Amino acid sequence: MRFVDEATLAATLSALPVERPRFVASGNAGPPFELLRIAADAVATFRLFMLNAPTGIPVRPGIALETPFVGAGMRDQPELHYIPARLSLVPNLFAGSRPPDVVLVHTSMPYDGSVSMGCEVNILPAAIEAVRSRGGLVVAQVNPNMPYTYGDGVLGLNEVDLALEVDRPLPNPAYGASNATTEEIGARVSTLIPDSATLQLGIGAIPDAVVAALHDRRGLRIWSEMFSDGVLELDRTGQLDRGHQLVASFCFGSRAVYEFVHRNPQVRLLRTERTNDPAVISRNPRMVSINSALQVDLFCQANASRRPSLGRASRIYSGFGGQTDFVVGAMHSLGGQAIIALPSWHQRADVSTIVPLVDGPVTSFQQTHIVSEQGGAAVWGASQAQQARSLIDQVAHPRVREELTEEARALGLVSR
Repeated sequence: MRFVDEATLAATLSALPVERPRFVASGNAGPPFELLRIAADAVATFRLFMLNAPTGIPVRPGIALETPFVGAGMRDQPELHYIPARLSLVPNLFAGSRPPDVVLVHTSMPYDGSVSMGCEVNILPAAIEAVRSRGGLVVAQVNPNMPYTYGDGVLGLNEVDLALEVDRPLPNPAYGASNATTEEIGARVSTLIPDSATLQLGIGAIPDAVVAALHDRRGLRIWSEMFSDGVLELDRTGQLDRGHQLVASFCFGSRAVYEFVHRNPQVRLLRTERTNDPAVISRNPRMVSINSALQVDLFCQANASRRPSLGRASRIYSGFGGQTDFVVGAMHSLGGQAIIALPSWHQRADVSTIVPLVDGPVTSFQQTHIVSEQGGAAVWGASQAQQARSLIDQVAHPRVREELTEEARALGLVSR
């Protein structure tokens, strides 16, 4: 690792021997904003590959945006190239159709002869392996605010070519506060979670509401694509099984989350190929996968990636993410459950989230439970008619139940 100033880094990037290089950069809570700014100023045209890129990344003509999971910084951009892929398989892209020329990572300060990718491990180990095999560059934004986490994100100093020291706070997630609807959903989902369950939780008001409702559960374990502040409360109250490490591929939350994971041997942040491998997920006993969706239809197909079209071509909102991986893994776990939790009504669009048929590509299907603030439907093992009936009667908003019943009859799902 050689520390350089901005001018030296800019000169190095501008001299890359590739006409249109591909940069792979940390996303989620770890975007290396300063490195991205320097790259955008120094390189006229390049491809930028990031997962869940936040606002603030460079967006201009000449920068082609590539991602399998669209974040706010790339959403609706004209230069967006969305790549449909299960998250567990995204690392394979770097050895195949999307080889990187430069990897930009956001790391901790050096410690014990190494740096850590901190809160964002995810797909980056595979990207670094691919770029090093091609003779490309690994550049680190070294930040005293980035925690040092153990696992697959630890890099020897000789694995990083250039480094720029930057003192910048890490971003915190912005999502809606809990309300009566999310609290009711959380309470209903919590009744499905037994003691000693292994949890996969996402980010947002619903996962936090689920955690808040688990006040009497004990021996819980975490094997998740990511975790946020809710897990800290489980740790504080002694509800986590201390005999098992907390495993994820990235974390995203308040400053308290980053302080919690810093040099914490109880936490392991691993590469996506392991955390999201359905076969590995299935080895966790009583694996409970909790995900959300934009729509669920009467065939129990969930759309979590595209905005409802409302008569127009649907637009990509996010992507498959880890939902496909964890639904499959949880379904194959001994005593496992795959739960889709969502409000029955989309307030902003003023439409039902339970629909006759999703109007875009399906993200996942064949879960065990669909839950809203109205109630829950146990769909695994039920006939298609029973699934449709329980979704209408127990999950959908009352104002659309009659309409959904008519649609179900037209689809041949129910006879009454």
